[in-house]
Order: sequence, then C-alpha cells, then structure tokens
Amino acid sequence: MTLSVSTRNALALGAVSLAALMFGLEISSVPVILPTLEKQLHGSLRDLQWVMNAYTLACTTVLMAAGTFADRYGRRRVFVISTLAFGLTSLLCGLAPNMPVLIAGRFLQGLAGGAMLTSQFAILSHQFREGRERSRAFAVFGIVFGFGLGFGPIIGGGIVALSSWPWVFLVHAPLAALTWAMVALGAQESREAQNHPLDVAGLATLSLAVLGLTFYITQAPETGYGNAPLLAVLAAAVLSLIAFVRVERRRAHPMFDFGVFRIRAFSGAIMGSIGMNFSFWPLMIYLPIYFQSALGYDAVRAGTALLAYTVPTLAMPPLAERWAQRYGAGRIIPLGLALIGVGFLAMYAGSLPEAASWKTILPGAVLSGVGLGLTNTLVSNTTTGSVPASRTGMASGIDMSARLITLAINIALMGLILIAGIAAHLRSAVGATLDDATLRTLAARIAVGDLDAAQRLGLGADGGAAAHQALVHGFAWLWWYGGAGVVVLAALSWRLFAAQRLAHARGEAAQANSALPACH
Repeated sequence: MTLSVSTRNALALGAVSLAALMFGLEISSVPVILPTLEKQLHGSLRDLQWVMNAYTLACTTVLMAAGTFADRYGRRRVFVISTLAFGLTSLLCGLAPNMPVLIAGRFLQGLAGGAMLTSQFAILSHQFREGRERSRAFAVFGIVFGFGLGFGPIIGGGIVALSSWPWVFLVHAPLAALTWAMVALGAQESREAQNHPLDVAGLATLSLAVLGLTFYITQAPETGYGNAPLLAVLAAAVLSLIAFVRVERRRAHPMFDFGVFRIRAFSGAIMGSIGMNFSFWPLMIYLPIYFQSALGYDAVRAGTALLAYTVPTLAMPPLAERWAQRYGAGRIIPLGLALIGVGFLAMYAGSLPEAASWKTILPGAVLSGVGLGLTNTLVSNTTTGSVPASRTGMASGIDMSARLITLAINIALMGLILIAGIAAHLRSAVGATLDDATLRTLAARIAVGDLDAAQRLGLGADGGAAAHQALVHGFAWLWWYGGAGVVVLAALSWRLFAAQRLAHARGEAAQANSALPACH
C-alpha cells in the first residue's frame, strides 16, 4: 500500500505527538502520586526525589549519545527502538514492589525516553521544512505535549482514585505500541551525510558531572554538607565537568559543539530551556505535597488544583508560534520566562493569607503556565532551526540536555531549599527542644507531608500546627528562589537575542551601504 505524502506526514506527526504525550504524562502525572508512593512504598523525601531524578538523569545521560546515533544510523530507527523500550520499561515501573526497584525502573525508562525525545525533534525538523508547515507541525506537537503536561495531574490523581498508582506507568505500554505502528508507516528515514564516531569520553564526563552534583545536593541535607565522602563526590563532579569541556573543545566532531553558542539565537533559546526547568518543572514535584499537606486536599482535588498550573501550557503554543512570526522568538521567549517568574511571586503572595487555598494560588499558577506555554515548543523550534539541517540531532540533544540537567539539579536544589526553609522555621519555633540532627530529620519528614512527625517526636498538641506553618514557610522559600532565578534568566535571554538583532541590523546596514553608488 502506497500512502500519499500528506498521509505519511500526518502519521509521522501523529506518532511524534503521541510520543510527546507519553513524555508529558511522565513529567506531570507522576508528581501527583508521590505522596501515595511515600505511604504505600514507605519512601523518604530522598526516595521521592530519586523517582524523578533517576528519570531525568537517565534522559540526560542518553540524550547526546542518542542524538549522535540518530544522526548516524537514522532518526526514525532510533525513534522506533526507543519507543518500544519506553513501553517495556513503563511495565517494569508499574510492577515495581518497592522504591529501589521503582527507581531502577525509572532510570531505564529515562534512557528510553531521552532517546525517544531527541529523535522526535529531529524527525519533525526533517519531515517539515517549509516555514509555515514547520510552524504548524511544531504547534500541533506543542498542543499534544501540552495536553499531556496539562492534564497529567488530574489523570494521575484519577488513576490513583479509581484504580492504583501502577497504572500511571502501565498505561504507556499500549500507547507505545500505537506510536510504533504510526511512525513505521509515516516517518521518513534521515541521517547525517557524514558519520562520526560516538563521543564516549564526552558522554562519560558529562554524565558523571551531573550525577555527582545531583547526588551531593540530594544527600547533603541528611549526611551534612561537610561529609568527607560527599565532598569527594562533589570534587569528582567538578573535575568531570572540567574534563568534559576540555574533551569537547579538542574533538574534531564533538557531541556538544560549543561553536553553536556563537549563534546568538541558539544561545538565547538555550536560556529559555534552562529557565523553564529552573523553576516551573521542578516545582511540579513539590506542589502536590503543598496541596495535599498544606491545604489538606486529596489526590484528585490536588490534581484538579494543579490544572491551573499546567493547562495554560496546552493553549499557548499556537499563539507563541504566531507571535514569534510577527515579533520574533527573541522577544517571546524572554517574555514567557518573565511571566513564569512573576507567576511564582504571585503564588508566594497567594500562600500568605491564613485561609490560603487553590483560589489564592490560582492567579500565579495561571501566569506561570502561560509563560511556560509561550516558551516551551518555541525554544525547541528556535534551537533546531538556527543550526544547519545536518546538525539538528546535535542541537536537539543540547536543548534537551540543558532542560534535563537543569531539571535534575533543581529538583535536588528545591528539595534542599524546602528542607532548609522548614528547618529555619522550626528552629525559631521549637529549636530549643531539639538537637540539630533531630531537627533535620523532622524537617525532612515534614517536607514529604508527614505533619504528624512533630507529635511523634514529643512536641505536644501544638506540634502539628508548628509543622504546618513550617511547611508553608518552606514553600515560600521555593517560590522566591524559582521566581527570582527565572527572571534573571529571562534578562540573559533578552540580552542574547538583542545582541543578535543588533548584529543582524548592522549586517543589513553594511550591505545597504555597499550597494550605494560611489560619490565623486
């Protein structure tokens, strides 16, 4: 059976969008079940962080290798293999009997997901090259990705309420099979004309650097920041990062080509990748704890409340693409980042009233979601569109590496900041009755929503109220950290794009002057 070009394009876009849906659901539905995992699988805050970070770190580990393999052996081939692997590893996660097995399954799922995500951007960029058609394809992709991100919380909460948490993972098996069938029929195969060897040294040093830094940040609150083995891990991470930069600069064909950062549009867009994952997505891990423990909502109501945070990401990508065509991506991406920052500060203000609820958090959540929706797919379109077509796999890999490295580090950092904020409040409220080690332990338990831990430690009837106030105080620290950080990144993105616009204007002026007749 011979399919028309339009049918094959539709099937390819459908397959890529369905893969994006699965990836989006894995980001936004899993955080809602973390409090359930804490109760049913007896996980600590560190365990819950690793449920997310095992996935993101594995994605980061495989991204650049997957981009190289996709450029060399075929983007469709890598996409098919990784999609089938994603379905199988999702089954492993759903059948996990305890937290260590779940974390291991999440790591394997992340390896498959990272390869799937890298190749899907490359497939989109190759299959849809004409400007308007390309923008339309990325807009459709963004809508479906936004649907997974936007409705993931209510889907996750609904699955927990109607069935059980394993189905949050098991649902991906049939979706992966359908994606495989569609891409096999519709997607064109593409690869880079010149093959280059896999950059094993670069891959190893980058992975060790990110893993070591994340491990230090995650473990330090419990073991102490001056712990000798942890400091050794941190030193090894720093040395690995230095080695990575040296290796990549010396290779003729690096997997991480620092030369693309001289393209101002690429660098400005990468600031968008970092900014989104500096604040918006890491907070998704912790917001269910706030809604369920600070506000007292169940899983379904918490998932419903999270829709205000995620649903705007569904509506904004088509508008972002239109605005980018009219005003330029260099204005829309910084605007989106700035809105995320303002939204975080508004959520902080909404958490202050004594009778705080989802209604008081709503304005800030919506603003942040709008900002994310303006930025998310536009960043990917800009990074892959600003480099030669033969290097779209590499550009996509750098884009997603920037996202996932930032996400992994900030999941860990936000956990550290949350515990520090809780401990600071407890220290002023009941610090005289607890030693430092007990205070850290109590803060870690409160951070996962265990407000009864204060009473179990003998703080009396007022212990629950003190724990509640400490949790609210800890989240205030998170909103300030996320809001201030992303505003700084918005300013950096604006500056990079402004430099590109200035260089472009100077180039046009010089060309116009050279075309003028000489005066005698």
